[in-house]
Amino acid sequence: MKNRRDITLLSNDELFALSKKEEQPACFGELYRRYIPMVYGLCLKYLGNEDDAQDAVMDMFEEVSKKIKQYDIQNFHTWLYSVTKNHCLLRLRKVKQPFFVNIDDTIMENGDFFTLLDKEKSCEEESALALCMNELGDEQRKSIEYFYYENKSYADIVSITGYTLEKVKSYIQNGKRNLKNCITRVLKML
Repeated sequence: MKNRRDITLLSNDELFALSKKEEQPACFGELYRRYIPMVYGLCLKYLGNEDDAQDAVMDMFEEVSKKIKQYDIQNFHTWLYSVTKNHCLLRLRKVKQPFFVNIDDTIMENGDFFTLLDKEKSCEEESALALCMNELGDEQRKSIEYFYYENKSYADIVSITGYTLEKVKSYIQNGKRNLKNCITRVLKML
């Protein structure tokens, strides 16, 4: 059996292979530990509560440790993502909580707030927008400029910048929120 130091040096693929073949719970434990941020984030997104998300992460450890040997898994990351999502949806169904997705935040990148980009702006709004765009980090500013000002798609932005698709979506969403907060703050001061 490999010791803890040896295990931490293995790649995710190597840990996955050892977890499937051998009875080495330490290998699976290390592999799962590396994916806890993704699993927790996904659980928090669906369950909307830190305590429930933490419970789900623990439940998922048990569930996945059993399922990993039962299925022919080609890509552990993708498989774990799907299993986690399904686990959360089942939890939501069991407690019969209504499940709502805020379409403005997750699907529609061009929410009402960004009508500022489409309509005539007052001098104050234009100044606030320019000032706040300059306050954004480079990644958020570039992503927003490409998406809103140059009408580039996510794929175009990935090609141009080299950022991953997930990063581009995150930069746009977080940049949009930061802009909204900044513009609101600046307009109140005027």
